[in-house]
Amino acid sequence: MQDLLDSALARIEASQNLADLEAVRVEVLGRKGVLAQLSKDMGKLSGEERAARGKFINQAKQTLEGAYDALKTKFEEAALAARLDAEWLDLTVPPAAAITSPAPGKLHPVTQIQWEIEDLFRSMGFTVLDGPEVETEHHNFDALNIPADHPARDMQDTFWLEGGWLLRTHTSPVQVRGMETLGPPLRMIAPGRVFRNESVDASHEHTFYQLEGMMIGREVSVGNLIYFMKTLLSSIFKRDVTVRLRPGFFPFVEPGFELDIQCLICGGSGCPVCKHSGWVELLPCGLVNPHVLRMSGIDPAEWNGFAFGLGLTRLVMMRYAIDDIRWLQSGDLRFLEQF
Repeated sequence: MQDLLDSALARIEASQNLADLEAVRVEVLGRKGVLAQLSKDMGKLSGEERAARGKFINQAKQTLEGAYDALKTKFEEAALAARLDAEWLDLTVPPAAAITSPAPGKLHPVTQIQWEIEDLFRSMGFTVLDGPEVETEHHNFDALNIPADHPARDMQDTFWLEGGWLLRTHTSPVQVRGMETLGPPLRMIAPGRVFRNESVDASHEHTFYQLEGMMIGREVSVGNLIYFMKTLLSSIFKRDVTVRLRPGFFPFVEPGFELDIQCLICGGSGCPVCKHSGWVELLPCGLVNPHVLRMSGIDPAEWNGFAFGLGLTRLVMMRYAIDDIRWLQSGDLRFLEQF
């Protein structure tokens, strides 16, 4: 029996890989292996012989399993080391030549126009302010003279959140925060993303961009408003554009105006972008309502000003002759790479 143990041990040690080792294990230690066969014959032996054979089988099993486990661990460690060598990546090595000079990224057209406007207004003494997209009802409505029962709320379909919070429907809340924080005199603009719970079509999106502007000072007039709006439009479009100023109703300005621009997509003949009217509403504006000033802690007897709200997304559409607002949020690189 010792010869049998020595032979099995030699076969285990001679295995060249895990497959060879497993084959020897099955033949020697398996349910039909050599040791199993020795166990089957024990019933024919005497008590003394049975005890001796049982002791031998247990010792042989321990010896063979120990040799098997040690060699199996060696093979597994070698296989792991080989796999790690094959998969190892030196992150300090410069990338392949094909990607050492990746194509530079590009600014979204909305960002391009926003930065142009920011530079323009900074040159005229305006501060660029930012504010939260998740707003309070007070800043989004109440402080802008739009109380809960005001019909103007019906004009802005709101995404309401839990706890009375909401996604801002315009960037006007930043004007309120600017007046509360900085006080007069004040020149500020507030570009940003806004949200409306409305149907999407060629000229309407549930997520789009606006830019609010405000000037608070002494003896500010409609003439000041018109000057800054003409300066803005001529700077953006790099040419004279046809505009019209008509009365408009907005709770936070009095008097209020709608500054429309003749559609640059169709030249005024009518298209889906301008709803076939030939005109695009671009700049709601007016003189700040005294009640709005008062709610922000500013004395309307001493200070007055103008405010405007620019449809930044629509301005981009006019600038680049984009006939569908949905392209701007599509993430389609074929579209965006044109800019």
